[in-house]
Amino acid sequence: MIHLFRKFTPSNLAFLIVIAFILCAGAFFHLPEAFHPLLFEKAIMTFLSGFSHITLSPQSNVVITLVITVTQALLLNRIVDNHNLLGKPTFLPALMYVTTASLLLPFLALTPTLICNFVLIWMIDKLLKTYHRSEVKSTLFDLGMLVAVGTLFYFPFILMLLVLWVALILFRPFDWREWVAGLLGFATVYFLLGIIYLWNDKIGEFYAIWKPLTNPIPTSFTIELYDYWVLLPLGLILLLFFNTLRENYYKSVVPVRKSFQLLFFMFLFGVLSYYLKAHTPDYHFLICAPPISIYMAYYFNFAKTAWFYESVYALLLVAILYFQFF
Repeated sequence: MIHLFRKFTPSNLAFLIVIAFILCAGAFFHLPEAFHPLLFEKAIMTFLSGFSHITLSPQSNVVITLVITVTQALLLNRIVDNHNLLGKPTFLPALMYVTTASLLLPFLALTPTLICNFVLIWMIDKLLKTYHRSEVKSTLFDLGMLVAVGTLFYFPFILMLLVLWVALILFRPFDWREWVAGLLGFATVYFLLGIIYLWNDKIGEFYAIWKPLTNPIPTSFTIELYDYWVLLPLGLILLLFFNTLRENYYKSVVPVRKSFQLLFFMFLFGVLSYYLKAHTPDYHFLICAPPISIYMAYYFNFAKTAWFYESVYALLLVAILYFQFF
């Protein structure tokens, strides 16, 4: 399987769709009676009350999620190939994204974090381009606006604003105007949104958007460990990735090294943003899928022992399907 996706051939698209369908099969066996998609933060739903009454059939929910996931996988694959992060064109990033986006059953539904991944994938592309550009203030302004748009769907996405500054530290000499540009882009979206709320005499609900920032940081949380055993094969792959990256780190060009550092902080802030909601849903961690998928693709692209890396990926697939059904 991995050997097949190491090649960039059109036929891999058909195989990708088949694998994506297989990986979401468990969702068809655990369908709710009805599904009401809530794709925006509650404060934003004030002006989108028509969407709150939309009801999708459970089957439609899974199919739409499948289409979105495959689309995002192809977009991410194109970005990785365009920036030459793996050294050659492959279909591995798309395969790894489809796999990662199917790890847990809550990932297989139409959720705000799934929509936010469109924004995050777009941000990865724009951030990686800043290394080669002489002027990036307009790009940082756009990125700030993208973060703001993402928070309208899922407020914890606000922590991705820090990724902009990490990228500036990694890619650019210090220029205070570039650091401010991202904040201005973010503020522009909320300034316009605040005007809309004020115009409709709902400024109190505008302030409610920022309420998660006042929540105390949880000091403990409880999880059902059985539900997360599927992450063990993923953890093994990530350990193998770090070992492979260590071996090849100084063989890579500087932009690629810095890109992997940036992806680490994107993953880290995705995890930390878990604490910005009082009752964080399980689908939150889908926001970590893009950087993790690139890491996994890197390992499988450079792995040398075929029987071993094929077995590791097969173990991950079996674990996903087992925990989906049982």
